[in-house]
Amino acid sequence: MVDMQKNHGTGPGAITPDGCAVDFYAILPAAGEPDIIAAALPPGATILELGAGVGRVTHPLLDLGFTVIAVDESPEMLAKIDGARTVLSSIQALDLGERFDCVLMMSYLINTDDPADAAALLDACRRHMKQDGHVLIQRHTVSWFDNAAETESTRAGITSRLRDISRPADGFVSATVVYEAGESTWTQSFTARRIDDTELHRMLTAAGLRVERFLTEDGSWLSAVPA
Repeated sequence: MVDMQKNHGTGPGAITPDGCAVDFYAILPAAGEPDIIAAALPPGATILELGAGVGRVTHPLLDLGFTVIAVDESPEMLAKIDGARTVLSSIQALDLGERFDCVLMMSYLINTDDPADAAALLDACRRHMKQDGHVLIQRHTVSWFDNAAETESTRAGITSRLRDISRPADGFVSATVVYEAGESTWTQSFTARRIDDTELHRMLTAAGLRVERFLTEDGSWLSAVPA
């Protein structure tokens, strides 16, 4: 687990309005996301990437031959993206008047703890996709909510520690994740809402979407198409 919504971060460098540390995300590599995305799309597809951050997934997708429009509400994040058109905007308010082969919503954004916010995110996806396009969504697995526990892992020289886990209400998990790289430390706290398949289908239907297929065996990645 790396990217999280509803963050409040502390650590070196700039912190975005939603609590992400720009310096941390600048050193965080992709973790298999580009391969999942590429396998789901035709070569050369146009991708609207929502919450693109510093481009850790944008740049690999560009290298794979996709055209990417990167959206983020942080100018400090977007300044680190090269080779893609960038748009400074919140996702909820985005209205480009354009439609794309793929709208990409990763980072467990759908698991925001505010159902109205999740609905606004999906509406933004729907109004920017072509009629024959796809929305690719990443969500926390249902089992993660059942089994969330303090853990520690290291990848690419970055150590991640999940701690302070609580369940403030049925279907919700709150936690803090601490990242360490060299002498730098970043801390982010978040609350995530459980989205099981029944809730997923309800949310997609409300946005005029439906599940086309799941892209991973654990159901954490899915492709949605117009209903």
